[in-house]
Amino acid sequence: MHKILVLTTTLLLTIGTMAVQAEDWPEFRGKGRVGIWNETNTIDKFPDGGLEPIWRVPIHAGMSGPAVADGRVLITDFKAEDDFYRGTERVLALDEETGDILWTREWKVDYSASHVSMMPWGGPFATPSVDDDRVYVLGRTGELMALKVETGDLLWETDFKDYDSETMGNGSSAHPIVEGDVVIGFVGGVNANVVAFDKMTGEEVWTALNDLKHDIGGSAPIVITAGGARQLIIWHPTAVVSLDPATGTKYWEVPFKAYGNVNPGLPVQSGNLLMISSFNLGSMMMELDETKPGARMIWKAREDASDVDTDGLHALFSPPMMKDGFIYGICSYGQLRALGATTGERVWESQSPMGERARFSSAFLVRNGEDKYFINNDRGELIIARLTPEQYIELDRTQLVEPITRPYNRRRLGAVSWMHPAYANGKIFARNDAEIIAVSLKK
Repeated sequence: MHKILVLTTTLLLTIGTMAVQAEDWPEFRGKGRVGIWNETNTIDKFPDGGLEPIWRVPIHAGMSGPAVADGRVLITDFKAEDDFYRGTERVLALDEETGDILWTREWKVDYSASHVSMMPWGGPFATPSVDDDRVYVLGRTGELMALKVETGDLLWETDFKDYDSETMGNGSSAHPIVEGDVVIGFVGGVNANVVAFDKMTGEEVWTALNDLKHDIGGSAPIVITAGGARQLIIWHPTAVVSLDPATGTKYWEVPFKAYGNVNPGLPVQSGNLLMISSFNLGSMMMELDETKPGARMIWKAREDASDVDTDGLHALFSPPMMKDGFIYGICSYGQLRALGATTGERVWESQSPMGERARFSSAFLVRNGEDKYFINNDRGELIIARLTPEQYIELDRTQLVEPITRPYNRRRLGAVSWMHPAYANGKIFARNDAEIIAVSLKK
């Protein structure tokens, strides 16, 4: 009996260990869009000479990140043809272990329409979202497709232009999100700004925020559990809104105006706290009602705050991280800052992760463990660091990808890397406008 108990305990411990040794990354910022990589046994220091890719595959331009699921890496790109604006978008499925191309699907696009051509960066913005055996892919001009992960076969498709989409700047950039029986997209239509489609058939289930008199904005939606309910959180240029993801019914709304409709980040939740951060007007923190769907603002940036003169947090592409009552995020000129979550007051800052103090600086933070973070800065470097309430502690850094995207502002390197990587199954998958690579981060 004793031997059986020991064997059973050992087996359970082994299974528990295996559960955190392998983990897919099925959507933007990983499962739940929280930017947390739960795997253990990851490196604390890079090998001498840097990281050597397991494989590298040529691709074309794109701001989208990879999704990793079921042994496949899903990535989108764009190849220009006769000019900068016209060409072909694609989604590729690569073998996770070898990088071999398993299938591709492509479609013609024209970026010359005003709602896309305002932004200089080519290619799709939205990261594919995987749900079971299906992947949902959104092109920059509003083509939403459901494909089989295994084969790339088309299950259904819809075009946001059928809703008279009027999204500006980035085009259709908000990563589609799957919740329950629906996949939800920011359509930006004249009478349908947010649309839920039946995830199996593509049929319209509900529309919401149909009375907006402005662009829906570029922030991606998240789904949280709070107040005893699942809530779809949408940050559009004049407010943060909560909807019932099953019906589209509005639960609550907290006003917050984004300057110039610029809000490419996404809301971040920690317990009963929910925050947003914008480049021009800073951050706002909300407290979620614990008994029913509801929220109230508890602090926001001062009215005269600017991206230059600020002691708060003015994030652009970089979603902040919240843990144990503290916020960690990249501010407008590349300052990594720690703030008190309930007060918004700055605790410390460090320019070290970014090096250069430059406008629109950006980096993606992914937590791995209690206070260990992998940081991908826009210089193409990968940093391992510890972020604590007291300080920033850098453990190591190395060059991961070459920054080749034109930022259209002054930079020492003349180019940036603004694509969120994927962390899955002991590896990091990162791309630029020329290639995608897979690199092991196992000890």
